[in-house]
Amino acid sequence: MTLPNIVDPVKLEIFRAIYHSVAEEMGLVLKRTAFSPNIKERRDYSCALFGKNGELIAQGDHMPVHLGSMPMSVKAAIKEQKMLNGDIVFLNDPFAGGTHLPDLTMIAPVYIGEKASQPTFYVANRAHHADIGGATPGSMGTATEIYQEGLRIPPIKLVKQGELDKDIKRLFLSNVRLAEEREGDLTAQIGAIRTGSNRLIEIVERYGEKECLAYANNLISYSARMMKNRLINLPDGEYSAEDYLDDDGITNKPIKIAVTIQIKGDQAKVDFSGTDKQCSGPINAVLAITVSAVFYVFRCLLKEVVPANAGILEPIDVTAPLGTIVNAIPPAAVAAGNVETSQRIVDVLLKALSQVLPNEIPAASQGTMNNLTIGGINSLTGQEFAYYETIAGGMGARPTISGLSGVHTHMTNSLNTPVEALEYAYPLRVRRYKLRNNSGGKGQHQGGNGIIRELELLTPAQVTLLSDRRHFPPYGLAGGEPGLVGQAYIITSEGKENLSSKQSVELKIGDRIVIETPGGGGYGSIND
Repeated sequence: MTLPNIVDPVKLEIFRAIYHSVAEEMGLVLKRTAFSPNIKERRDYSCALFGKNGELIAQGDHMPVHLGSMPMSVKAAIKEQKMLNGDIVFLNDPFAGGTHLPDLTMIAPVYIGEKASQPTFYVANRAHHADIGGATPGSMGTATEIYQEGLRIPPIKLVKQGELDKDIKRLFLSNVRLAEEREGDLTAQIGAIRTGSNRLIEIVERYGEKECLAYANNLISYSARMMKNRLINLPDGEYSAEDYLDDDGITNKPIKIAVTIQIKGDQAKVDFSGTDKQCSGPINAVLAITVSAVFYVFRCLLKEVVPANAGILEPIDVTAPLGTIVNAIPPAAVAAGNVETSQRIVDVLLKALSQVLPNEIPAASQGTMNNLTIGGINSLTGQEFAYYETIAGGMGARPTISGLSGVHTHMTNSLNTPVEALEYAYPLRVRRYKLRNNSGGKGQHQGGNGIIRELELLTPAQVTLLSDRRHFPPYGLAGGEPGLVGQAYIITSEGKENLSSKQSVELKIGDRIVIETPGGGGYGSIND
């Protein structure tokens, strides 16, 4: 007679902490050894562990938009490449599980024992490189097709059985700006991969492969049970919502994202039918982004501390019609799909869920990452530079408390670039950095305030802004008022000139750019 699999809850928690700590240590190695301020200061990276079939086991407390989409990259790598011991595959192709081209993913198999015929685990990380080639410095321009956005890399081997492929490295570095910085960040990612691999081998040596695999599966099953338990306690029904992106940066036409969430028993169906077709501009999101947003939102519904792994999505079916803004096909431009459309997908999902959980869902947060890229040739040194930053804003008010001010929300979890680090690394001067008072929506609970960030250029440069929530404000809930929309403008010797939400301009020495980010929506009527 076969005895049932008995899960020791103490061991389950031990393995949850162990696997999570490996992903966190990978992140620390990446942060401490990276060259670019974008990775070492803003922490625009993510690390995770996967099973032999590419199923997510554990992730660090990093970037939601990276982590929910990374499993598709791992599975694409497994499908495209036979990874031997010591191999590292890298890729950034959005149509192979990537997000947008600057996000470079590395994946490596973890073989346990010299005689192992297949990997026991995979480790992976994803980091946003400050430039990946393309038409504009920073690779975040208003492109109309992906070929303009930079170097697109399918799953290929960068490291073969422990040896770096120098030809692949040369090819990569010849097609990006700031080659020395890119090489440094690549090396940091490789170091993080090796750290994760070594830690997993040590864990298996301590606990045994059988127990390690059993509890990896148990953690996934546990998360699935918790998600099902949450769903079964929600009322059955269909809940729909829609919201709009301002435009695609090419035309002024608003872009609709629509969703219907069907709850039935312990299952959920998330259907984006009715969403607009993919567009000319760079706000198209690939399927990995949409699934990532769904993963994030439904994980937020869980009241307990539940491991973030493949089990979260087990009872959830996602339908995203091919060729729409939420499941774009080549050669769509996608740079802002990762950073802007992902935020709006979250807003729409939360808006729909507010109908079934009216006392738990917050009002809309700023709904944009306010992507600012400044790059060119530094006239003071003659060297290339590329500065990239996402700028925080207001958090939506919650049913019992006001929203936070000046924070990154939802699909981003990055920090700012500190003023000292920014002015040291780039030919820029920070003139203002403050909260945008009274930008949060009024209500019984106030929406958080946005930020005002003003930068002065110390060299001529190309400045690109990819943002949103300039026409459609972050919504309030339960009678709360919306937050203020964002705005941006430049100040030159000729005066002040407003910028659209998605625009690229050439600026001179002494010119300034000002970004005023949206506030969060308010919650509850102010008269209540």
